[in-house]
Amino acid sequence: MTNGHLDIVRRASRLFDSVIVAIANNEEKRPLFSLKERIHLVEQSVEDMPNVRVDSFNGLLVNYVEQCGGQAVIRGLRAISDFEFEFQLALMNRKLNERVETIFMMPKETYTFLSSRIIKEIARLGGDVKAFVPVHVETALKKKLAK
Repeated sequence: MTNGHLDIVRRASRLFDSVIVAIANNEEKRPLFSLKERIHLVEQSVEDMPNVRVDSFNGLLVNYVEQCGGQAVIRGLRAISDFEFEFQLALMNRKLNERVETIFMMPKETYTFLSSRIIKEIARLGGDVKAFVPVHVETALKKKLAK
């Protein structure tokens, strides 16, 4: 979880009665952290937001949203390149389930350049990532990459 992700979640928590940070269980992406580790890191990041909970899902996001009784998916947009991909996803999700809306939110401009892929690369090369992620995520990255 980057500070950009956290910014979106925090702002969404002020707009909605309840927010679920839904973590996809997709091993094909080869995540650095296990699903259990990712859930724990996100839970630590949102513990000060009482209306936010963390969960994981398998399969289609729109099916998960429907199963939870949700109405919307919030997606963060950093740049035009994000929009093209996210727009396609939103249209496909609408085709799969027209009851689930997609809402795009932009992070604060200070976070628009952040991506978890770049942050992992900086950490892997020994760079300082404390300005980009919560402290516990920085610690977890250092520990994971030291192995």
